Amino acid sequence: MAERIFATYWIETAFALESAAATMAGEQSTGTFVRVPGETDELRERHAARVEAIRELEPASVPSLPGSGIPKLWDGVRRTAQVTLSWPLENIGPSLPNLLAAVAGNLSELKQFSGLKLLDITLPPEFLDRYQGPQFGVAGTRVWTNVYDRPIIGTIIKPSVGMSPAATAAQVKTLVEAGIDFIKDDELQSDGLRCPFKDRAAAVLAFINNHADKTGKRVMYAANITGEIDEMLERHDHLLKLGGNCAMVSMNSIGLPAMKVLRKHSKLCIHGHRNGWGMLGRSPAIGMSFVAFQKIWRLAGIDHTHVNGLRNKFCEPDESVIASARQCLTPMFEPPHKGCEVMPVFSSGQSAKQAPGTYAALGSTDLIFAAGGGIMAHPQGPAAGVRSLQQAWEAAVDGIDLTKYAETHPELRAALEAFGA
Repeated sequence: MAERIFATYWIETAFALESAAATMAGEQSTGTFVRVPGETDELRERHAARVEAIRELEPASVPSLPGSGIPKLWDGVRRTAQVTLSWPLENIGPSLPNLLAAVAGNLSELKQFSGLKLLDITLPPEFLDRYQGPQFGVAGTRVWTNVYDRPIIGTIIKPSVGMSPAATAAQVKTLVEAGIDFIKDDELQSDGLRCPFKDRAAAVLAFINNHADKTGKRVMYAANITGEIDEMLERHDHLLKLGGNCAMVSMNSIGLPAMKVLRKHSKLCIHGHRNGWGMLGRSPAIGMSFVAFQKIWRLAGIDHTHVNGLRNKFCEPDESVIASARQCLTPMFEPPHKGCEVMPVFSSGQSAKQAPGTYAALGSTDLIFAAGGGIMAHPQGPAAGVRSLQQAWEAAVDGIDLTKYAETHPELRAALEAFGA
């Protein structure tokens, strides 16, 4: 059978579910609102999207989105359902930009729907003929950082903007000497006038390299290279020349074609920041889930991506955070093809207190655990902040109660007292 692309949606509609699903399939493949010359039965058989499954859910009492229509003979029920469509790969070829046009194009504007959200996609392995996927992923990131059998402990340079290259490097010095594994620029800091990219990268990496020469521990620094394509390639090369090992990009800002170019060029880990994803994912009635979103970017070539964190400062519930992280570690394709697994990054209000719950829910230490205040605001200083996170994860993995473990680990005890057990 010819290879097909599958997409699953949540829909809300006043129309009959079969009719609504057929409208989705027609809109995103061969169909228009009327038959047109050239739209033969043979063409439709070969190229039309198919409705693969419809699973009715609980009805909605009111429309979730404005502007939807109702049928002429409406029975008064606004139905919801999970719908799966499929397309022949030959319609678009293995192209991520055109994949988005097919699975998420004009669907959300259709009057038949008062809610429509893309939940998941499944792609044929032919996409790997054009896209490289992650270069390093989970295993390679562990090699770069030389951290095994525990999470990679990381942080974000704060304040996000306003510091000079020298002040940024001074903060990095404190963190590196504290024993941190991973440091990243904030997504708001790329090439500002007060902190130019080249000057900042040179100052930060000079210290990181000097520390590595003395101690053997090389901290991973995800420098934000987000910009125009030529700027990103130049910044990548600058990092490589300085001995860097990771480049950060804001995925939604640069787009898929730029990511493909960067991945093909890159010799560094690519840290994919998802800022802006909330516009796509926050509403339950429109946009797309992170499950679908992260698959596209994994295939395009990122090695890490953010998944938020438990009991975070944002609106995302814990169940969604863990589902996102679990998906990052789940292969996209069956062997012998690449699985394209990437390292999930937990962040947003994280400290020692979230370690046990994170490990219990995810069941893995394959993650970057990034804490800002949880390290820098530790009452005993940043070194104790880093150590408190390491201790919290030791307790979590060994199944020891966090409060009990803190009795003999003063850094952890101070963190729990400061940030709440």
